[in-house]
Amino acid sequence: MKNIVDFIQNTFKTKEFVPLHEPRFIGNEKKYLNDCIDSTFVSSVGKYVDTFEKEFALRVGSKYAIATVNGTAALHVSLLLVDVKKDDEVITQPLTFIATCNAISYLGAKPVFVDVDIDTMGLSPDSLKRFLEKNCEIKNSTCINKISGKVIKACVPMHTFGHPCRIDEIKEICDKWNISLVEDAAESLGSYYKNRHTGTFGKVGAFSFNGNKIITSGGGGVIVTDDEAIAKRAKHITTTAKIPHPYEYVHDEVGYNYRLPNINAALLVAQLEQLDGFLASKRELALRYKEFFSKSEIVFAEEPKESKSNYWLQAILLSDKNQRDEFLEFTNKNGVMTRPIWRLMNELEMFKDCQRDNLKNAKYLEQRVVNIPSSVIL
Repeated sequence: MKNIVDFIQNTFKTKEFVPLHEPRFIGNEKKYLNDCIDSTFVSSVGKYVDTFEKEFALRVGSKYAIATVNGTAALHVSLLLVDVKKDDEVITQPLTFIATCNAISYLGAKPVFVDVDIDTMGLSPDSLKRFLEKNCEIKNSTCINKISGKVIKACVPMHTFGHPCRIDEIKEICDKWNISLVEDAAESLGSYYKNRHTGTFGKVGAFSFNGNKIITSGGGGVIVTDDEAIAKRAKHITTTAKIPHPYEYVHDEVGYNYRLPNINAALLVAQLEQLDGFLASKRELALRYKEFFSKSEIVFAEEPKESKSNYWLQAILLSDKNQRDEFLEFTNKNGVMTRPIWRLMNELEMFKDCQRDNLKNAKYLEQRVVNIPSSVIL
């Protein structure tokens, strides 16, 4: 394993600690921040919020983009926008970051876990189809879970590490079963499936700009949609549901203080300007890793067929859990930060009673997948 540590340290040109993923502020970040500060508009009103929303929508090919304070807030509101309510059920994958299931839970809904594909590490359309055919029925144009008697209102696939899942097939299945498709595209800015950007296949999609994402403002998120009514409602409820008025405070429903501050948007405008360079660097790093690991028994996770991945977090598959744990211990002890893939959501205490299928592929990946240093190479 020493040769792996040496290769990673040489790749990142350091013998010091190599982080998993660190931000790069090498463009107009300071310039735009200073401009924002000088304007005094540092909160939820300002030109950088508007600029970012317009530029982001153009970038991913959506008609509308609504900036939020973080990706979890974006996903929470996205689910609310498709009318997920208390006691509804939402199908998702067990192999995901906790934010996916947290957002579902905020609405009092319950996740239902369906297996992933090995090659994408994202929700499997085949597993989704089998689950629905076995467990569900359509009543009054509504998908009903025959086991629980609950409404299955939405489906939330996640594009794991920026690798697109077979999202067009998932959408076709959801449409057939009258289930709203909400894409968790938190990790996949710059990723395309069949030449279409992730996050734009469903009614709504949610992205994240957390500190470890491909572009960041320390936090931040965005909702994308092509539906004007959904976009207007998203803007309204993320700004405390305040009705515009020169001076009166009038709110017409329970809203959320989820609007992205202008000072964070200033960072994101600058970061978005550099996205193409970041993507190119990550692809170059992926090619280096692919070549290096091709000479070993360790499998490098490549982009799936018909996809263009942003390679946000580079991933490898070890032969079994023992080798995975040995790899994690050795690399972290020797100055190279590595992390296992997430523990399956259904294994966590708060989701252990949720309905699920056999999750064969998810269990296989959980025991083998490790993320290795993935920062943009300068």
